[in-house]
Amino acid sequence: MSGPAKLRLSDVSNHNTDDDGWIIINGIVWDVTGFVTQHPGGPQVIQEHLGKDASEVYNEIHGPGLISTLGEAKRIGECHEIPPKKELTSISKDGDKAKQSAGSPKPDLRSIINITQFKNIARPFLKERAWGYMSGATEDGFTHRANPDFYRRIMFRPRILRAVSKVDTKIPFLGEQFAMPIFIAPTSSVKLSHQEGEVGMAIASVASGVAPVVPTMSSYAISEVVDAMPAGYPFFFQLYVQQEHSETEKRLREAAKLGARAVMVTIDLPVLSKRESQEPPLSSGDGYEAKPSQLTPPPSNMVIDADLVWADIGWIRKVSGLPVFLKGIQCAADARRAVDVGCAGIWLSNHGGRALDTAQPAILTLLEIQANCPEILSQVEVVVDGGIRRGSDVLKAYCLGASAVCIGRSFLYALAAYGHEGVIHAFKILKEELELAMQLVGITSLDQAHPGLLNTADLDTLVYKGDEHPFAKKVVRTRARASKL
Repeated sequence: MSGPAKLRLSDVSNHNTDDDGWIIINGIVWDVTGFVTQHPGGPQVIQEHLGKDASEVYNEIHGPGLISTLGEAKRIGECHEIPPKKELTSISKDGDKAKQSAGSPKPDLRSIINITQFKNIARPFLKERAWGYMSGATEDGFTHRANPDFYRRIMFRPRILRAVSKVDTKIPFLGEQFAMPIFIAPTSSVKLSHQEGEVGMAIASVASGVAPVVPTMSSYAISEVVDAMPAGYPFFFQLYVQQEHSETEKRLREAAKLGARAVMVTIDLPVLSKRESQEPPLSSGDGYEAKPSQLTPPPSNMVIDADLVWADIGWIRKVSGLPVFLKGIQCAADARRAVDVGCAGIWLSNHGGRALDTAQPAILTLLEIQANCPEILSQVEVVVDGGIRRGSDVLKAYCLGASAVCIGRSFLYALAAYGHEGVIHAFKILKEELELAMQLVGITSLDQAHPGLLNTADLDTLVYKGDEHPFAKKVVRTRARASKL
């Protein structure tokens, strides 16, 4: 039996167009004809490497097995000829300075006592492109800043003399039990943060007793992430619906086959927002240098289906055979409708301030649901993300009806600096803070949490009652015909 075809660089270089394109990844030649428009990272990087070896740029952001999702039919053969040294592509030139202090001393992990510390520690370990993607937000960053600020505006009303020497942070969620109500928010291309990528996040989640959420645009194949977990360990699959629905169906069936417990459909980003850096770039010397805001495009493009509608939720549920959550609910009316169409859960989110700027924080949306349709909170699981920095923030969300919370950037920074051990330590910090907040507020288990433990007066005037504006009416202008001259 003959083995795989042995090819030379000259053979591959003849296939260098969108209509006939080959690339080399780690010695394997792949036919990527027709894939340019489907690539989540955009067409440019594929087009620049048609007929060439793309291993270096591929390995920077992807795990070894992800390319195999193209299918065996797209595998042309092998080419182990070493390409000549080439100029940097526009992708690799794009502000990506070498990691500046990767070999420098960093604080002992045990010395980190709150998760906000990871941000400054992580920065020297990230290229500018990765830093901009993680720290950036939409336009002026108002929502990005409001997310944590709104938690500060909610006060506790502690109860005393409650015998709180022992506390339990375990929660039930979709029929499973987890060690705490905290998950890692799914993020595209986590390998930008650290070589371990989503595999490291999964390892940390398992070690901390919670379920990983595997993203559609993962650096690693779903199977690679699942292989890093114990057999049968629960995980969730975050879904971006692609314009090519057949591709989405393929991913849904794969996730279901590998044991996903639910599908989290992201619906708050039908088109990409205008992302701008919220932080100054690193200078060539010490400290920072002031520069204007810079665009920080995420590693994804317009492959997302912008025409998704409510009727499509049934299609997703039918194809996957799994419970469906809608990720990106931003008002009570949509939360109610999600329950009406049969969703198993709702995920209140503004994409960490990366969707529409000046959209309201998710904790305010949770209060809006309490004011308008509180009954749905007992019918489905409720996830909240955005702005959670402390275990006390987790408790506030739980008191108002959340089933669990998700945290994104802080875990990414922890991974960037320390790998999965940093993420485990971040979980440990949050769990300890949550336990302490529970003891000080006067409860010993999360099923004792309730809104009466909070004073939300500073936010109450911002909560809408009803689906319409409280007094403003839509203006329909009636104009007289222009008089004839």
